[in-house]
Amino acid sequence: MIIEERILLAYGAKKHSYPKEAIIFEEGDLPRFYFEIISGEVKICNISKEGKEFIQRIFSAGRCFGEPPLFGDFGYPGHAIALTNVEVWQLPKESFYELIRDYPEVHFKITTEIAARLNYKAMMAQEISLEQPRHRILRLLKYLKHDIYKKPGNFSYQVELTRQQIADLTGLRVETTIREIKKLERENEIKIAKRKIWI
Repeated sequence: MIIEERILLAYGAKKHSYPKEAIIFEEGDLPRFYFEIISGEVKICNISKEGKEFIQRIFSAGRCFGEPPLFGDFGYPGHAIALTNVEVWQLPKESFYELIRDYPEVHFKITTEIAARLNYKAMMAQEISLEQPRHRILRLLKYLKHDIYKKPGNFSYQVELTRQQIADLTGLRVETTIREIKKLERENEIKIAKRKIWI
């Protein structure tokens, strides 16, 4: 967890549940809460007028999301949508400000989290603009394994993303993604067992 439960409760955070595919906030909404995931997964995405989706990031239990607009006081840069049934802590904006003034170590933790995301966005922007599909996919999977879930060893991390989500995160078509994943398996870069990818 980013913020301990006892601290969240002391500042008035409430638990909220969202069913799969529920919209937690929409692109352009002004921020009203700090969000931290208790269980489930949330995606931050943009949806074009034609209905094409671009996933910016997927957040899992123990992670916060949507906090940069709280600091910058601007609208959300994407929609937050529940990928699964989700339970989150919601802390009102003013209470969040009070909490981070009282707990500088929490402020530092959140700043570190935001810095890691900025690093990820810079890395993926470079991958999407410069690299071939194989490289993009492998870079994303290695990033999740080493930087997010910190799993050492060969084939120790099971990728929870679908082929479509990998495509959305790397700016590829799903057909290209499926083809490249099969190539990566033949090259022994990944293993596939029961349709799940291991790296």
